[in-house]
Amino acid sequence: MKKNRFFIAPLLLALGMPAFAQDGGEVNVICSAQADWCNLIQITFAKTRGIKVNMTLKGSGEALAQITAERANPKTDLWFGGTGDPHLLAAEQNLTLEYKSATLPQLHVWAQKQAEQAGYKTVGVYSGPLGFGYNTELLAKKKLPIPKVWADLLKPEYKGEIQVSDPRASGTAYTMIATLVQLMGEDKAFEYLSALHKNISTYPRSGVGPIKAVARGEAALSISFVHDAPGEKAQGFPVDAVTPADGTGAEIGSMSLIKGARNLDNAKKLYEWALTPGAQQFGVTAKQFQLPSNKSTPLDPRIPDFKKIKLIDYDYAKYGQAAVRRQLILNWERKVFNQAK
Repeated sequence: MKKNRFFIAPLLLALGMPAFAQDGGEVNVICSAQADWCNLIQITFAKTRGIKVNMTLKGSGEALAQITAERANPKTDLWFGGTGDPHLLAAEQNLTLEYKSATLPQLHVWAQKQAEQAGYKTVGVYSGPLGFGYNTELLAKKKLPIPKVWADLLKPEYKGEIQVSDPRASGTAYTMIATLVQLMGEDKAFEYLSALHKNISTYPRSGVGPIKAVARGEAALSISFVHDAPGEKAQGFPVDAVTPADGTGAEIGSMSLIKGARNLDNAKKLYEWALTPGAQQFGVTAKQFQLPSNKSTPLDPRIPDFKKIKLIDYDYAKYGQAAVRRQLILNWERKVFNQAK
C-alpha cells in the first residue's frame, strides 16, 4: 500500500486526473479483482473525488454470499470485479440495482450485451480468455509439448502435471465447465472432464492458484485465464500461456450497484469513473492484463489480442443462471471429482 501511495500522484498526472477534489462522504465497496488493482482504485478515487472508499477484498463467490446474506440490510454499495456469472446471479436474485450508464455506447459490444442481458443490473469492466498456462522450463526439462487443443490435455504424459481450480469455489473453473459444455455438448464435456481428472494433480480453491503453481514450478500446466500469465512473467517466472485452437470461452469481469445501497450517489460516481479509459488503465498498472471494456482505453501489448483467439459465442445469460450453475457444479462433483483416478 505504501508503494502505491508513493507513485499515485505522478500516475494521476500521467492519466490526466486531478490530484484532489472534494465531493465528500464515503462508499462501501467489495472488490473481487486482484489486491493491487483494488488498492489503486481505493486510493485514486479517494484522491480524485474526495470520497472515502471503504474496501473489502473478497473472491466473487464469497462476495455473492455476503451480498445475499445482507439483502435485508445492505452494508455494501458497489461490487467491483470478479467473473461475471456471480454478478448475473445477483441480478437474477434482485440483489443489484438497474442502472444504465451514459458511458455504455463507449464500451465493447460484449460489455454492452452483458449489461442488456442482466437488465442493466451489471456491466462488464474487463474480459479475459480461458486457456492453458505452462512453465517453459519444466516442459523443456520433461520434454513435454505445449498443448494446442483441449484434447491434448488428456495425453498420458501429462498425468499429475496439470492444475485447475475447484468450480465450487472458483469462477475460473466454472467458466471452464460452461465453455466445454457449449463447445462439446454436456455429455461429451463431462466425459472429457472425467478423463482429464486422471491428469489433475490438485484442485486449488483460488482461480489464480493454478497459474501461480505453474509459475513457481509446482505444476507444469494449468487451465487459467491467459491474462494471468504476463503478470507472473513480469516477476521473472518462466511462464507463458496459449489459447486452445479449437475454441475457448472468456470471462467478463463485472461491476454492480447493490440494491438498497446506503451511499448510492457516491457509488454511482465510482461506477461511472471505473468505466473511463483513465480508470481502466489501473489493471495494467497492477500487472493485470485483461482487455478493458472501454474501447478508448490504451492497450498494453501484453493484453491478449482477441482478434487472434477463437472464441465461442458464450451464452452469459444462460450460464449465469443459478439453476444452471448449480446443476453443472453438482454434475462435476458427482461425475468427475468423486471418481477414482
